Amino acid sequence: MAITMAFQPIVDITTGSVFAYEALVRGTDGQSAGEVLSSVDSDMIYKFDQACRVKAIELAGRLFVHDGDAKLSINFMPNAVYEPDACIRASLAAARRVGFDPGRLMFEFTEDERMLDVAHVRHIIEAYRARGFTTAIDDFGAGYAGLGLLADLHPDMLKLDMALIRGIDGSASRRTIVAGVLQIAQALGVECIAEGIETTEELQTLKEVGVRLCQGYLLGRPAVDALPEVVLGV
Repeated sequence: MAITMAFQPIVDITTGSVFAYEALVRGTDGQSAGEVLSSVDSDMIYKFDQACRVKAIELAGRLFVHDGDAKLSINFMPNAVYEPDACIRASLAAARRVGFDPGRLMFEFTEDERMLDVAHVRHIIEAYRARGFTTAIDDFGAGYAGLGLLADLHPDMLKLDMALIRGIDGSASRRTIVAGVLQIAQALGVECIAEGIETTEELQTLKEVGVRLCQGYLLGRPAVDALPEVVLGV
């Protein structure tokens, strides 16, 4: 299946500027990410992962402001990265081809199943950081992406799962948990991003709790082959 990317902004709500655009895989005939991923055989995951990052970087080279500082955030499956140096070379080669600053690359890693080799994932993160890439745990607070993973891997950023964000304005427990995670992250030198924001009330509550970086339909929906307009709700 031929693929392309949709881009969704991650916004600094204190300034209204775009911190990053996340690249989300889509089929060229309108297929969703789920449809695309379900068509990938297990023995093709590595090639698919490489194809996604190269496509994202190529499109960013065309769409992003070349002298800007907004990052390009790319999802990857750490168990598909057999050797980080090979992935780094592919990323750097794509960035050179399109004149994209590799220092603006950010990699989000997530797993539907427990990571079997945490040491390998730590090696990936260390290799990426050595190249100046930003790393993030995606969907933090859901599934296996919890405090143990944060302690083991110590990424640059955490993306707080939408399950923690949904209805936070009316949930004292969610506010307490998010505030606690922010405190832990700050002590570790890790930045938090709240994802899945859909209402102005959620955004206002996150702002009051101290979240600076936010992502969700309220702020900008994914746009295929384009950078969407940002709507700052608070």
